[in-house]
Amino acid sequence: MARKLRSNAEYGNARWATRRALWRALGLTDEDFEKPKIAVVNSSSDLAICYAHLDGIAARMKQAIRAAGAVAFEVRTTAPADFVTSWGHRGGYILSARDLITNDIEAQVEGALLDGMVCLASCDKTPPGQLMAAGRLNIPTLIFCCGYQPSGQHNGHICDIEDVFATAGGLAYGKVSIDEIKAMSDVAIRGPGVCAGMGTANTLHAACEALGMSLPGSTPILANSPRMWDFVEQAGRRIVAMVDEDLKPRDILTREAFENAVMVMLCVSGSINSAKHLSAVAQEAGCDIDLYKLFETYADMIPLLTAVRPNGEATTEAFEAAGGTAGVMKQLERFLKRGAKTITGKTLAENLASVVVADEETIRPVTRPLGTHPTIVMLRGSLSPETSIVKLSVTEQRNLQLRGPAVVFETAMDAIDGIQRGKVSEGQVVVVRGLGPKGTPGMGVASAVVFAVLGAGLAGKVAVVTDGQLSGLTNVGITVAEVAPEAAVGGPIGLVENGDIIAIDVAKRTADLEVSEAELATRRAKISKWSTTDERGWLAIYRDLVEPVAKGRILRR
Repeated sequence: MARKLRSNAEYGNARWATRRALWRALGLTDEDFEKPKIAVVNSSSDLAICYAHLDGIAARMKQAIRAAGAVAFEVRTTAPADFVTSWGHRGGYILSARDLITNDIEAQVEGALLDGMVCLASCDKTPPGQLMAAGRLNIPTLIFCCGYQPSGQHNGHICDIEDVFATAGGLAYGKVSIDEIKAMSDVAIRGPGVCAGMGTANTLHAACEALGMSLPGSTPILANSPRMWDFVEQAGRRIVAMVDEDLKPRDILTREAFENAVMVMLCVSGSINSAKHLSAVAQEAGCDIDLYKLFETYADMIPLLTAVRPNGEATTEAFEAAGGTAGVMKQLERFLKRGAKTITGKTLAENLASVVVADEETIRPVTRPLGTHPTIVMLRGSLSPETSIVKLSVTEQRNLQLRGPAVVFETAMDAIDGIQRGKVSEGQVVVVRGLGPKGTPGMGVASAVVFAVLGAGLAGKVAVVTDGQLSGLTNVGITVAEVAPEAAVGGPIGLVENGDIIAIDVAKRTADLEVSEAELATRRAKISKWSTTDERGWLAIYRDLVEPVAKGRILRR
């Protein structure tokens, strides 16, 4: 009996005939036309080492899919890498490229009416962009996370991209030489894959598995390791079976799945960027859920069970060896929604039944946690009526607070220059605005400002408040990011003036601007134009269509 495949919906007309001609020229047989047609979505690029191995993975994945009785078509998407494609237009192409990935996939996979897809996830924006496409298209989809890069050593100590990133902030203050930075850069990355620490990429790889959209036990994984290649073979077989079973993303991306993902994010002290990305995935999957509220709900419930660099001293290699994401979920099992369905066709409970944690120092049991305070904290208040977000370290206490006068900068570069020139003093609140999704547009990155604060010796002595985003590796003092509403849409952060008192209390989850409503109304009336960007092309489209934080900052339908 012939499979019921949407790729075979037409037969005998002109479109069928011309597609048959094109595919016959590629070497497909008439027998192939009756097989499932699987997209291998390869978000690859020569611009960054995180993608350098994806072409080899795509080739092996196609072989595995063909061996399982289907036809594989490789398709490409844009491939942003934060440390490379953040240079242009104030970093506006970073977050906005996530939505380009989603649309690239839709155009190719939905346009061709393929039957399923394996998405090769690597750097920060590829996992959420691919998950968003999965939710939108709702065809059988498996997210294959392509692994982390090995790091090196410098002066007898581990040296990875996080170390280079953080240390370079001290260059302007004479705390490190250019030769030292070059020496660290030469050894920090020893092979392909994503940044080695628990930054946004590895955090979102873990989220893919926690959601049930990646194979159990497959995150994190050392890129190009024998274990990774074994999972490639498993993934090729499984996606074909998923097409036969008609197992679709919206069967998996339920409220329970997102609750599990949020709990894992809190448990591993993941990147704060996970909140907006998971929110976007939920929106595309048609799951009516407030992800930010979920983080608030579980913040004081979920213990910290691991501390992977830069949160602690554990390496990603040690985390993988201890059990990785599956090991975390095994330890966290009593809290999880164990009945959630996964791409295996089994429940989470069934997937976890045979999991054993190999090292309970690297992945602690819940009876012996590293801490019980949340490291991803949502703040609200008169400065951030919708939300804002703070990342704390594993050892940092949650009772951080600061009340002080604002010193306002309109761009990240102005803020860095001001810090270097001594315009920022202890006890002040550094406000950097105009970095939101509409203001940049595309959402600028404020991490360099945080590292300027660190380099100036002001970490823990000042606070930083911004409507921009941070790198998933940033974790210094009180830094309040993604303040919403942003300045460009009239949010209170756009009304702050030098000297205004801002009060931040992490324990109380508040961020307040101590200015009367009457005064704010007067200031608001004087501003005729919030966004002064003059963009053309993709960033102009993004600025005009991007939705607010509550909708995951996806594009308006």
